[in-house]
Amino acid sequence: MNKAQFIAALAPHFNDSKKEAAHAVDIVFDTIVRSLHKGEDVMINDFGKFKKVDRKARMGRNPFTGETIKIKASKKARFLPAKGLKDVISGERKLGPAPKPEPKPVVKAKPVAKKAAKKAPAKKKVAAKKAPAKKKVAAKKVVKKAKKK
Repeated sequence: MNKAQFIAALAPHFNDSKKEAAHAVDIVFDTIVRSLHKGEDVMINDFGKFKKVDRKARMGRNPFTGETIKIKASKKARFLPAKGLKDVISGERKLGPAPKPEPKPVVKAKPVAKKAAKKAPAKKKVAAKKAPAKKKVAAKKVVKKAKKK
């Protein structure tokens, strides 16, 4: 799962707003990064611990040439999974049902006051001549056919 998929999975919990879900994810990641930068550990119960680790300078070996090289000291981020996470991954503990998003509140639309529009003067309707009724024409044809027989 990448970040975009993670945000899409969280969106239903934020009233289907990917923008709000992305903002929440960014805040969580930013807080973890800032805490690690300060040298503080970030412990999340039943998930794991993020910590900053200082790695000492050491001697290493170039795998292509075989010569020994000096590797500089560095600082790395490390994640140590908690026992609860390990148990879920190994299958020793089953996960409960996933939390469902809260139902969306029903918002009733407020009646909007309509402004009185200026009405154009009514146009006079022109009386059209009525066409002769088709029923009478059809009845006459039936009568004529009957007479011919």
